[in-house]
Amino acid sequence: MNARAAARAIFDAALRAGEVRPLVARALGDVRFPTRGALVVVGAGKASGAMAAAVEETVGDRIAGGLVAIKDGYRAPTRRIRLLEAGHPVPDERGANAAREIHRLVSAAGEDDLVLVLISGGGSALTPAPVPPITLEEKRALTRLLLSAGATITQLNTVRKHCSRLKGGQLARAAAPARVHALLLSDVIGDPLDVIGSGPTAPDESTFAQAMGVLARLGISDQVPASVLDRLQRGVRGEIPETPKPGDRIFDRVQNVIIGNNQLVVEAAVAEARRLGVNPHVLTRSLEGEAREAAGRFVALAQGLQAGGGPVALPACLIAAGETTVTVKGRGKGGRCQEFALAAALEMDGLDGIAVLAAGTDGTDGPTDAAGALADGQSAARATAQGGDPRARLEDNDSHAIFAGLGDLVVTGPTNTNLLDLYLAVAV
Repeated sequence: MNARAAARAIFDAALRAGEVRPLVARALGDVRFPTRGALVVVGAGKASGAMAAAVEETVGDRIAGGLVAIKDGYRAPTRRIRLLEAGHPVPDERGANAAREIHRLVSAAGEDDLVLVLISGGGSALTPAPVPPITLEEKRALTRLLLSAGATITQLNTVRKHCSRLKGGQLARAAAPARVHALLLSDVIGDPLDVIGSGPTAPDESTFAQAMGVLARLGISDQVPASVLDRLQRGVRGEIPETPKPGDRIFDRVQNVIIGNNQLVVEAAVAEARRLGVNPHVLTRSLEGEAREAAGRFVALAQGLQAGGGPVALPACLIAAGETTVTVKGRGKGGRCQEFALAAALEMDGLDGIAVLAAGTDGTDGPTDAAGALADGQSAARATAQGGDPRARLEDNDSHAIFAGLGDLVVTGPTNTNLLDLYLAVAV
């Protein structure tokens, strides 16, 4: 059996399992729609356009109107719900306009109305709503700084929620007294409601003090815009109200429902591996940490399978899901999955019979056109033969160039879903 072909087939099957339309249609069966008031639909995220289309297919005649912010290229057919493309991962003015319109729509909802909120990963960046005097450009600078410092999604959102008018339960605050029913597609390890899309409809567990702590731990307190630092410091001193916390009465009429997470793709990967005659072993659904370090551990486990010391017999597939991070020190182009694959390629250099695939279920990995990459024991040698230096590229965070040259990028295009990243190691 070809390890590379098996890895790609398993990933493709897992990706198909993340299709959002059946998930939305099933979830809508439990929604209590208004008999007298209006149904307003708002949302944001990479999968939220497809979610909006699914809502229209199921209950289109009930929708009074709505707006959803989506990433460029992630369009879906809708007639009653407007889809506005915006910048991701760094927010732009289009997203700020979408956030203002969403705030206006939910603020106008009355007690008899239902606000249906569609949230998926990417929603934070797609609806920037900086609190004055923080400007959009300062919010952009803050996001870039946090990403470059290797912030996890939880750390990123802890800071952003305390500089926003929508995040951290504040969309629910704006919608009160209307009922709010949120459908959430989780791209966060452990599915915490207050982290998915920065928790616009969920009680916020984080505080101004924790946001300051994130900046301190990442060593960037002296680099953030002065307006951001001033707001966080004022919040710590109690001069600014906190985001709404658990027990706040505004959540009495709010329901948050997770309709999908990375368990879907992991289970599909297991099923496809078995169909191919490959013995699956799930390592974790919460893989995190520095991408290149996680890759080294992943390859070591795959080598253990080859040596007969693993939990399953050959041919075998190690399966993990989660979201690693990259501390950017170079000037290259890539993403966490491509960096993971390049580090794995160097660890596997010269080995036969192992292939590693790392890719995002959303179809994008960093600021590139790829979801991730596929590597094996010959990848490093092939790159060197083409005149590249894979180790130097890794140090420059330039994984995209290596895999583009090899023809081993995993390119899916917009998938209209977002259920974290999938990491596979097939050993034969």
